[in-house]
This record gives sequence, C-alpha cells and structure tokens, in this order.
Amino acid sequence: MSFSLNLPPSVVAKKTKTEEQDEPKKKSREDWRKQKELEEMRKAGTAPAMTDEEGKEINPHIPQYIMQAPWYYQATQATLKHQRIQEDKIKTYEDRNTWYKKGLKEGPVATKFRKGACENCGAMTHKKKDCLERPRKIGARFTGDDIAPDEHITPNLSFDYEGKRDHAAGVDVEDHQMKVREEYSRLEEAKRMLKEANFLEGKESAEKSQDSEDEDKYADDVDMPGQKFETKQRITVRNLRIREDTAKYLYNLDPNSAFYDPKTRSMRENPYKNTGNIEMEQKYAGDNFVRFSGDAHQFASKQVFAWEAYEHGTDVHLQADPTKLELLAQEVQKRKEDFKSTAKDSILSKYGGEEHLQAPPKQLLLAQTEDYVEYSRHGSVIKGNEKPVIRSKYEEDVYLNNHTSVWGSYWKDGRWGFKCCHNFVKESYCTGAAGIDASHVDIIPAIGNGEEAGEEEEEEEPKSLLQQHQEKMLSEKKKKKKKKKNKRKHKKKSKSSSSESESEDEEKVREKKLKEALKKEEEHQKKADHLLSLDERKRPYNSMYDNVAPTDEEMEAWRMKHRRTEDPMSHFT
Repeated sequence: MSFSLNLPPSVVAKKTKTEEQDEPKKKSREDWRKQKELEEMRKAGTAPAMTDEEGKEINPHIPQYIMQAPWYYQATQATLKHQRIQEDKIKTYEDRNTWYKKGLKEGPVATKFRKGACENCGAMTHKKKDCLERPRKIGARFTGDDIAPDEHITPNLSFDYEGKRDHAAGVDVEDHQMKVREEYSRLEEAKRMLKEANFLEGKESAEKSQDSEDEDKYADDVDMPGQKFETKQRITVRNLRIREDTAKYLYNLDPNSAFYDPKTRSMRENPYKNTGNIEMEQKYAGDNFVRFSGDAHQFASKQVFAWEAYEHGTDVHLQADPTKLELLAQEVQKRKEDFKSTAKDSILSKYGGEEHLQAPPKQLLLAQTEDYVEYSRHGSVIKGNEKPVIRSKYEEDVYLNNHTSVWGSYWKDGRWGFKCCHNFVKESYCTGAAGIDASHVDIIPAIGNGEEAGEEEEEEEPKSLLQQHQEKMLSEKKKKKKKKKNKRKHKKKSKSSSSESESEDEEKVREKKLKEALKKEEEHQKKADHLLSLDERKRPYNSMYDNVAPTDEEMEAWRMKHRRTEDPMSHFT
C-alpha cells in the first residue's frame, strides 16, 4: 500500500503549463519494485508504517481503494480523514444536567403596559390568542393594571438516546435530599419522645429495653426462610431459593454422579444411584423420575399426537380441547387397528397360510409348562389352573327386591318363580322362609257340622292374597281333571252314532267359544290402541289384572288377530 496523488484533470493541466512539461513522468520498473518491497516490509513490520497529516499511523493491511482519497477531496498526502465522520456532520447534544426551566420569572413585575405584550394579561412572553388567563372584561392594554409576570421560555434542547430516556432528568437532587433528611429527623424525634414517655411511665420491661437499645440485633433475627432482611437498607429481598433446602448439586459430592445443569437448574439422573441411601432416594430420584411417573408419559404422548394432527391440518389443542383430542386419538387408534386387520386378511386371502396361524399353544407343542397344578387320586384338580368362569354378555346374578335368587329359578304347576321364597309374582319383594312355608300349607276345607265347623272357622286366620290365588288355581285344576274323566267315561259307554253327535256338539261349542274369544281380542286390541295413543301421564293403572293362563280358544283368537310382520306376503292381504 502506497500513497499516490489523485488530482482532477484541470489541476494536472495547470501543472503541466506552469512546469512547461508535456506529460507527467511515469514510474520506471525499478521504482515500482522498490515501492512493492517497501509495502511488504511495512506489512512484515520491518519498516515504519505510513502516517497521516495528524501523525497517526496507517495500518499497512488496509486496501488501496479504501486508503486512496477521491480526486474531489484534493488530498496531497496519505490520509484516512475521508473515511471518518466529517466535523460538519457530527451532532452535538445538550448536557444531561440542562433541563427545561418552567414557571414564572423571578424579579419585579412590570407596572405599565409594554408594547408587544399580551393585550389580556400584559405578559411579554405570549400573545392574546395564546393567553391561558381568563379573558378580562377590559384588557391590560387599556387599564394598565394587574400586569401578569413573564414566564420562562423553554429552549429547544437536543438530547442523545440516553438523555431522552433519563427518568431523573430535571430533578433537583439537593431539594430531594433535604426533604428526606427532614422526614428522617421527624421520625427520630418522634421515636425519642416515645421512649422518654415510656421510660417515665415505667411500662418498659427489661426485655423491651434491651430490644430497643439494640435494634440491629432484633432486625437480624427477623430473617425468615426465603427472605433476607438487611439492617442498613431496611428492605426485604426475596431470594431465588429457600436456604433451608439442600441444593441438588450437594446431594452427592462425587464428581462422577448425576450431572447438574446450572443453566436450567435440573438434575435428570438419580444422584443416589448405587449409594444404598434408600431413605433419601425416596425423597428425590432425579427430574426424569417425575417426568416418567404417573400420567406424565401418557400426557406427553397426547401432546405429540396434537402436534402431528396440527401438521396434518387438524387444529386441536391439548389444554383447550382435551375431550376433542381424546376422541380424535381413539378414532385414529381404531382406524389403525382396522387397517391392520384388513391388511392381514388381504395378505392371507392373496398368499394363503391361514392354517399356520391356527397352531396349538406352545405348552402343547413342547409338552411342558411352568403352571403348577395339583391333582387328586381321581384326577380332579385340587389347586392351580382353576377353570375360568364363563360369563355371557348379559347381566348375571342380579338380585332384585331383596331376593337371593333370580327369577325363573323355581318351577311348579306350570309357573316360574323365585327359589328363595317360592313366590310366582315377578316384581314382588322376597318373603324368605315365611313365603316358602305359606306356599306348602295344605288347604283343607272345613268338614263337620254344628260347633266343630264353627270352632274351625273361628280358629282359621285370614288368608293372604297369595293363598287365595293358589286355592283358586287348585280348584280350577280339579274341575278340569273331573271334566276330562267324565269325557273319557262318556266316550267308552256311548256308541258310534252318539259319539258323532257329541263331537258335532263339541265343535259347535268350540266355534261359539272361538267367536267370543275373537270379540274379546278385538276389544282388547282397541283398548290397547287407545291406551297407546294417550299420554303416559294420563294412562290408568292396570290394578285388576288377572294372572290366569289363557284357554285354547283365546290362544287361537290371538293367533288369528296377530299380524306377522316378518311374513312378506302379509302386506298383500
């Protein structure tokens, strides 16, 4: 790097005329070589560096195009002044201590109206349109009375970045300190007077006097966990950690133990690992132990699922919509399982080999197992390998109304009932052993004349509804049996002609009964349709329901009137 003049063409032409030369001399090859050697020596530090007009050294490693000044700068020697900020462009800022002086000027106030002053109040610092005083009925220009004092005109101060944002700018420090001293002196005076009053009255005890003499010691005792009370500043500062707790990096002083990250204040591994200190390990086993315990892992997996769903275009948030996220996760899991099953079925249908998947268990193939089973002499299992209870999809062993057995566990005389109380009413309450005894009591009619029958009637207790119903059913059965016997006897004795006439009579009776049953069925269906059309709250109670088995004619009438919806030809009738 070397300096060469960079002059404008007009200056070069003037020099040639004054020096009476045709052209400026060019450097020879030797001059170029010497110049290059001098530059290399300056870069190596063996030759002194080039200096500017102020005597400052110029770095020899600066490129030529930076060090060379432009022609309009008219530099006559090596300089870097053109690369620095020019003096006319350097901004000057006001001192921080200078501030806007506001308020009224001190000194005597004018007594006469001055030319150019405010016509309303008489101040020289503003005009009538800018006056902030209440407009007078007759201005100071005409009266010359009550001339207002002049205000301080605030200058236009220019501050730098810090000066514009200085919150304490314009504050009088001496005035502030004077106020603080006055307040402190008033407090001290009030304390002194209070001590003197307490001492004169004799109310102070030995402990209070000692505490009042040494307030600093009392302040030192005020320290609480997590706080620090400084006696000089009289302020309470909250610390980052309770000092009573042991820091994580002090749990195990072995340098090869769990790593502690001071930036995040975390210790992921267990510091008590391989130390045998089980008691301390239960209190703290590392940060990762907390992260992977409980529902933390499931929570993290749900968060990852929410991120993946957002990438695929589904806007769902774990904290904002947890229910929506859970339902979406269940739907995705279900689709994955369906896809796996369909993929498996398609592969098996294409390539075959399903018979290999239906192999027997490993216990049968290897003829050995780790399950312990103990057998008796007869081959029955005593212990181990208990047969699991086969359960269906329906509810089992659900007992209602204090029963101990289910409905249908007892059968007698063509009816179902409860085994625990022998009761045939489905929604009834259990009567226990009393119900069983009542159901097995034989109904013996009173036989006798005179006083014996009267005594038996007096001794008989009032029968319950259940007993009355059972007696009625037994009497009907006996009547039916008698009729059947009479029919059989009559058939044997009668002749062929008489038997035909009787069969015809029976058919007529049966047809008559069937017609009556059909009428009853029609009335019953009309009544049922009417009840179904009513509101549930307005339907009457079915309290007179008779629990009697239907006759053959009633069953035939029901079959004739009942419409079979499963028959496709029933719509064409």
